[in-house]
Amino acid sequence: MSFFITGTDTGVGKTYVTRLILEALRNEGVDAVGYKPIACGDRDDAVILAQASGGLELDEVNPVFLNTAVAPYVGALLENRVVDPAECIAGFHQLAAKHARVLVEGAGGWEVPLAPNYRVSDLAADLNLPVIVVAANRLGALNHLLLTIQAIRARGLVCAGIILNQLEDEMDTAMITNKGIIEDLSGIPLLDHLIHGQDFLDAGPYR
Repeated sequence: MSFFITGTDTGVGKTYVTRLILEALRNEGVDAVGYKPIACGDRDDAVILAQASGGLELDEVNPVFLNTAVAPYVGALLENRVVDPAECIAGFHQLAAKHARVLVEGAGGWEVPLAPNYRVSDLAADLNLPVIVVAANRLGALNHLLLTIQAIRARGLVCAGIILNQLEDEMDTAMITNKGIIEDLSGIPLLDHLIHGQDFLDAGPYR
């Protein structure tokens, strides 16, 4: 099964999580590849996913690149371009035709604008994939997670799980309790709680 991986915000670790899932699946012999349809500012995330996918061509992993680190819609305006959603969708189907699993990493959070009247949430809906939500484990994560999950459900999509990403070495009370309560609050399984610097995942929840 392929997945769409979104975040509660930018900088929460979507690429890090996607790489770990890819490596876990590929270590078990699953033909899994990553897909970053739109990158802004640089292509570092796409390079990471290309390498983790067994060395795919960068343009296969990332068909749309914008030079400025802003929302794609804004970046395209600055370059006098328009992001074509059909190009992003076609790139996914090309990979899905050749590989057993495609992990699609969104840009920023769930409602980031990609093109006029078209957001990350629209792309996920067009691809019709189950969604994994990545959140930085910190104060405020519960609110951001619940809002994102509510928005995913409003699009008629399945939220397949939550991954809490621990960005700091030390855990405070909010970080500890987030882990224990988020499943009860959301009704969505907590697939993983990644500790800062962790470099391995069990492929089980992502098969």
